[in-house]
Amino acid sequence: MTLWFVFATMTIAAVFAIVWPLGRRGQPLREGKEVVVYKDQLAELERDAAVGLIGPSEAEAAKVEIGRRLLAAADQEQNAGTMTGRTGMRRAVALIGLLGVPALAVVVYLQLGSPQIAGRPSAARTQTATAAEPIENLIAKVEAHLEKNPTDARGWTVLAPVLMRLRRYDDAARAYRNALTYGAESAERRTDLGEALTAAAGGVITADAKAEFERALALDSDDPKARYFTGLAAEQDGRNADAAAIWRAMLDKGPEDATWRPTVEAALARVSGGSQPSLEALDANKDLSPAERNAMIQGMVDRLATRLKQNGDDVEGWLRLLRAYMVMGERDKAQTALAEARQALAGNAERLKQLDAGLKSLGLDG
Repeated sequence: MTLWFVFATMTIAAVFAIVWPLGRRGQPLREGKEVVVYKDQLAELERDAAVGLIGPSEAEAAKVEIGRRLLAAADQEQNAGTMTGRTGMRRAVALIGLLGVPALAVVVYLQLGSPQIAGRPSAARTQTATAAEPIENLIAKVEAHLEKNPTDARGWTVLAPVLMRLRRYDDAARAYRNALTYGAESAERRTDLGEALTAAAGGVITADAKAEFERALALDSDDPKARYFTGLAAEQDGRNADAAAIWRAMLDKGPEDATWRPTVEAALARVSGGSQPSLEALDANKDLSPAERNAMIQGMVDRLATRLKQNGDDVEGWLRLLRAYMVMGERDKAQTALAEARQALAGNAERLKQLDAGLKSLGLDG
């Protein structure tokens, strides 16, 4: 209530300061009786000239001066009458301004404003508006800022993980590269860049991504994400034993409540006796004759090829098959399988991109 009173007082004072001059009465220029006085002077001048009290030339000069004053007094009386009418109009305008403007303001505020809502600081209003703004708009603003300030490492660091969540992996990789270029190098940033490159390749760890993970481990040999992806790279290369060793060491040394433990345990189970043993593990089995080992390897490859004919969307499966043919020295079969893979993935540009990225580590022409 006190605030309303203060606002009302301020409004009245402001309006009063504006309309007050309109309501003031105009100052009369002269008294209206001056005309009568000048007429009496003319009559008296005529009498003095008739009896010889004043000469003709002096009498004529006096008449001119008194006549001039008489005309001026008559004009002033007329203007005074006009000013009286205008004063009344000004008073009416002043009254309307004094009462009408505040009343109109109250009516408009009650219609368009929210008098019952409690006031909030400007920062809170700005924060609410920003929170309601679409994430695409916010990202566009950050990107526009970074175009003008490309050396803002902190800006790139903030933007990159957001782009990752939006699955804009190529843009995220570029953001991580810029964060490294213009900011300090760290194992975390190297690992994040490697992860973005891997995601952009559809989960296939490319040579560039693998190099980033190795750089991260050079900076911090215990970085869990880098070690996990290094194991995944070994698995994708068909070196399941190496992958298992990496992940088993992580589980042995890592804390029991580590958030990454379930993921690593599942990966270790996948390569430690799953349905797809590595070629190296089979070849290392001394209990099998060469013919038996070859038969087992061929059977594994044939089963994988059959499965891919039924489900050709499995990019990693195609890459495993191609890798197996290359290890077995059957390059022609690898070329045929590659053509089949391209045909199966023809309707999915993203998966074809993943396939091409995976071919880089196989030495097979795309």
